[in-house]
Amino acid sequence: MSEERIITDLIKKPYDPNLAEQLFDPAKPMANRITDIGPPHYEQFFPPVIKKNYGKWKSHEIVQPGVIKYTSETGDVCYAVRVGSARLITTDLIREIAEIADKYCEGYCRWTTRNNVEFHVTDEATLRALLDDLKGRKFPGGSYKFPVGGTGASVTNIVHTQGWVHCHTPAIDASGVVKAVMDDLFDYFGSHKLPAQVRIALACCLNMCGAVHCSDIAILGIHRKPPLVEDERITGVCEIPLAVAACPLGAIKPATVEVGGEQKKTVRVNQDRCMFCGNCYTMCPAMPLADGEGDGIAILVGGKISNRVSAPKFSKLVIPYIPNEPPRWPTAVKTVRRILETYAANADKYERLGEWAERIGWERFFEKCDIPFTEKSIDDYRLAYTTYHTTTQFKWSVHTDNL
Repeated sequence: MSEERIITDLIKKPYDPNLAEQLFDPAKPMANRITDIGPPHYEQFFPPVIKKNYGKWKSHEIVQPGVIKYTSETGDVCYAVRVGSARLITTDLIREIAEIADKYCEGYCRWTTRNNVEFHVTDEATLRALLDDLKGRKFPGGSYKFPVGGTGASVTNIVHTQGWVHCHTPAIDASGVVKAVMDDLFDYFGSHKLPAQVRIALACCLNMCGAVHCSDIAILGIHRKPPLVEDERITGVCEIPLAVAACPLGAIKPATVEVGGEQKKTVRVNQDRCMFCGNCYTMCPAMPLADGEGDGIAILVGGKISNRVSAPKFSKLVIPYIPNEPPRWPTAVKTVRRILETYAANADKYERLGEWAERIGWERFFEKCDIPFTEKSIDDYRLAYTTYHTTTQFKWSVHTDNL
């Protein structure tokens, strides 16, 4: 049997974790190799109703926050129940999710790209039983383990990076800030009270492995001081040429200094050229960037990926700095809520946050959201000329009174 036929047949069957071992023949190690094709094919993990109706769905309807009804050309119906989840979860919670999937969904569930869990059922009776079960599962402190929501005109689950838990260059925490913000906005996750969906994202540094460049409200960790150079240990843990080459702006140069009466090779950082990206620390652990006083949060708004109504948009910086305030980050939480609620009270139905800001003018956006405008919010990126106000068609506000 050809390798192509084997792969085709595999897709028709449920995933078998022991299949590779069963197909392996020590006498013919290159035969039936399926280990070099990446992860198992996604079709092997489809619930039966999804696999049967793949490509045949004719409509979907959000019947209540967190519940989407899909109807197929065949007449089959599938209800997707979306449940918010943290990015960092315990194995006990994963086992509980698996238990729920076994009980109501024939053992199937899926994670979305925003860290939601989705359960799929095919009839209303099972749907109601599942929703009641999920509502009854709580943590010892009383919060819901499996809150249902995040669809339609709601605040969707916050996608975020690793923060202080694991990342080596964060300016802020990720999980802690997201927990504090989402606790405050929880009512907007399980309801449809907003004009349109609002996606919130967090990246714990400017390297931005989160989606802050294209989210309605973005929380970004920023460094404001150059890396500290540990002269006494740099030659023991770093290669000087590698540390110099790591800087994308050429801000690092070799140097020789006296340490304890001894001449040592090290580096020096040109602060005027440094953009605090942390790439040098990635290459050289003797150049730490984290700083308790300099690190903090920037807030950006107005981004989106959707092509609906208007073209995709990049986020714009509106607040350049908020200090780190663990464990609950009260200033950042209040700021995000103020922006969200101002948008909710003023935008038209189906209008995304950035579309509303552009309609009323960014000058009025700052005024309505009670955000002081500073020179830091002027887009001076040299290749972004199209973002400048190059016409007289701007909206007058208190920020333009002195122009």
